[in-house]
Amino acid sequence: MSIAIKIALAALIASSVSGPVLAGGADLYVEKNCIACHGANGDKPVMNAYPRIGGQSEMYLLAQMKDIKTGARNNSHSLAMKNVMGNVSDSEMATIAGWLSKQSQ
Repeated sequence: MSIAIKIALAALIASSVSGPVLAGGADLYVEKNCIACHGANGDKPVMNAYPRIGGQSEMYLLAQMKDIKTGARNNSHSLAMKNVMGNVSDSEMATIAGWLSKQSQ
């Protein structure tokens, strides 16, 4: 996906949510490249095997991200996600999880 498309999607996503934390979550979601596999709002993964994460519980999402980062969650997709989560801080995870939880399933 080109940078121009990512920027346009980030602007679109950010405009559809309210508040700085939610907008920050949309920005981080694009910046950390979550959008590439999980879709614009976490509801249209590029492969059926990838989870729909938009609209899930904030605490559930945060726990899953942390478990993937630490290796506590280890399944067929965890290796790719572990590499991604290695570049996401705990506070960024919380912001992304908060934003994702506000998206529709």
